[in-house]
Amino acid sequence: MFTVCALYHFTRFADPAAVRGPLLELCREHQITGTLLLASEGINGTVAGPRAGIEALIAHIDALPGCRGFVYKLSTAEQRPFARMKVRLKKEIVTMGQPDVDPRASVGHYVAPGDWNALIRSPDVAVIDTRNDYEVAIGTFEGAVDPQTATFREFPAWWEANKDRFHNKRIAMFCTGGIRCEKSTNWLLAQGVDEVYHLQGGILKYLEEVPAEDSAWQGECFVFDGRVSVGHGLTEGPHLLCHACRRPILPDDRSRPEYEHGVSCHLCVGETTDEDKARFRERQKQIALAEARGERHLHADYADET
Repeated sequence: MFTVCALYHFTRFADPAAVRGPLLELCREHQITGTLLLASEGINGTVAGPRAGIEALIAHIDALPGCRGFVYKLSTAEQRPFARMKVRLKKEIVTMGQPDVDPRASVGHYVAPGDWNALIRSPDVAVIDTRNDYEVAIGTFEGAVDPQTATFREFPAWWEANKDRFHNKRIAMFCTGGIRCEKSTNWLLAQGVDEVYHLQGGILKYLEEVPAEDSAWQGECFVFDGRVSVGHGLTEGPHLLCHACRRPILPDDRSRPEYEHGVSCHLCVGETTDEDKARFRERQKQIALAEARGERHLHADYADET
């Protein structure tokens, strides 16, 4: 059983490159795999490893400048969710493309999971899912607005085009773990929206704390690791990953005529050229050869919530 740790923290790193080396060394020493992103605005990522190793990593991050008491979420996975460890230097730890956004300055009102249902069921509240379209497709909160964005970078333009729909509404926002809402609520406040709320700890905290019988959540939650999706209690969901487009699919989707392992699924078969598909087939061939040599491969490592 592996311990999975999802984390983010906004703080000011004067030299993210100096943070990277010791962080990567510790993860390798403790057989931790996954992805951590470092930028001048903070740290973000999901990793997995032995419980003792994850505890050592938490202690290390907690000792970094400005990270004391940072928030993280722990869950478990039966199989190792990531093949290798990466610590990447980025311009943003979650890419919104708005240079003036600063969650350290102000964010919306945090709403605890236990109070979330009452808020989103209020008639004067508009609930907005800030995640990407493929995430929303497998699960969201009842009554939530789907912006149908392919990346988080598209959210500001979507809001500009749709803001009149939400006149005289309080805005409640949510995402997987909370990081996107730190930026989106700060941005909405700067746009003059008076009352902005967001789900504290994100969907993952809600699914961990709110019983299924009391839930306003519908479906599964996409996660950025090898489990692909989780449900209430953070139990692993039924979804698999199309290794061509990295979207979640169900086991029965592999029986569709559009499905070819590692090459296409019904969601992406029309999005790639014959040359792309030939390249994907060659990749699958090399993966099969490596596995025949006894080398273990995961076909996708997950990075950030983009």
